[in-house]
Amino acid sequence: MIMKALDLGSSKIFGSVLRLALPAMTAQFINVLYGIVDRMFVGNIEGIGDLALAGVGVCAPIATLIASFGNWVGLGGAPLFAMLLGENKPERAKKILSNAVLILIVMSVLITTAVVLLAVKPLIFTFGGSDRIYPYAYRYLVVYAAGSVFGVMTIGLNQFVIAQGYSGLGMLSVCLGTVTNLILDPILIFTCDMGVTGAAVATVIAQAASLAFIVLVLISKRTKVRISYGGYSTKTIGKILGLGVSPFLIVATDSLVIIALNIVLQQTGGASGDFWITVATIVQAFMSLITLPMLGISTGTQPVISFNYGARNTRLIRKAETFILSLCVGYTALMLLVSFVLARPFVGLFTSDPTIAMQAIEGIRVYMIGIIPLAFQYAFVDCLTALGQPRYAIALSMTRKMGVMLSCTIALPMILGAKAAFYAEPIADIVSAIITTCVFLLSFQKILKKRESAGDIVVG
Repeated sequence: MIMKALDLGSSKIFGSVLRLALPAMTAQFINVLYGIVDRMFVGNIEGIGDLALAGVGVCAPIATLIASFGNWVGLGGAPLFAMLLGENKPERAKKILSNAVLILIVMSVLITTAVVLLAVKPLIFTFGGSDRIYPYAYRYLVVYAAGSVFGVMTIGLNQFVIAQGYSGLGMLSVCLGTVTNLILDPILIFTCDMGVTGAAVATVIAQAASLAFIVLVLISKRTKVRISYGGYSTKTIGKILGLGVSPFLIVATDSLVIIALNIVLQQTGGASGDFWITVATIVQAFMSLITLPMLGISTGTQPVISFNYGARNTRLIRKAETFILSLCVGYTALMLLVSFVLARPFVGLFTSDPTIAMQAIEGIRVYMIGIIPLAFQYAFVDCLTALGQPRYAIALSMTRKMGVMLSCTIALPMILGAKAAFYAEPIADIVSAIITTCVFLLSFQKILKKRESAGDIVVG
């Protein structure tokens, strides 16, 4: 296994950012294929495709919510880990990793127990399910939740691979899972006639394969900081969870907003509730092709910001963030153009129903209205997290998701009908971009100047 780490303190900052951003963006893009491939195959199951797709659509935000716990630990611990490497304190960085492993194991057990044993049926019906789609949602969610330990651990630990400069290995772990999923999906869904259950089993096996790869990397003698045991402390755990709250809430509230959207569509759509959930499932699948790779850019490049923050190299931080923002804006602009060309063939992968297809294409076009401003939200919020400033990041994330977007998701359909719910996304994207940019411009220089004159970072 080739283990060549990136020099996070290199003065060639544009090269460093690209070497982190491209693998992370690619990994997230490939990761999107997990959900899209499942939905694509499920949507084409003969006779029940549209209902089965709606069932998986109800489960999708729940699955994302489960996975967000991995982000909580990974994106909370990895910046602290990278800062300590920047201060040349590998032993203290090792303590961050060992505490993160403990948290991930405990979280995985609790999540599996809570979802599988206690909450499957209430979750499905509370979050937009109906009697018609419940059987498909139930079969998918039980299997997915039972294997959630693999997904949560994979997402969390992969951040510590990337934070050491092994961005290529971080991407390979995701590629391994996706290829496994692509191979198993048609075999289990169609050949073995497992239907929706087969899609969930394929996902769990794929996540297990990714986790096995990551563990092998983190126990390798050629890795800078390897997994170890001991050194546990409530103070360190608190710092990891405190810094990780912002990225956790970003992902978790994405799920909550989608759940709210499903509920609202079911209630305001009347007899067409399942129809609108199917439409929303397709639209969200397209949106994930934009937001998750962009999240890969903004979070995948955090190590270079955190490392140089630890090393007090604020000049490189300024250059890096300028380049990161440019990458995010460029990617969203490209995807805006792509949406006009590929929306129709993309929708055709999921359904052959012309009415569903027409509404899904319209929904995608509505979502694209505020997509370029969203780049500013992602780049600036994740930069603040990388600088160890969760209070800013949390406030800005909550303003967008739980303030503007959730309010519009609930209010617009009640006034204008179910279709109006799709306008909540661009409204939130534009409003939050303006607020976030103003806050970032007012705080960024102050944070860097304070670091230039501060002492060592205290972790654990």
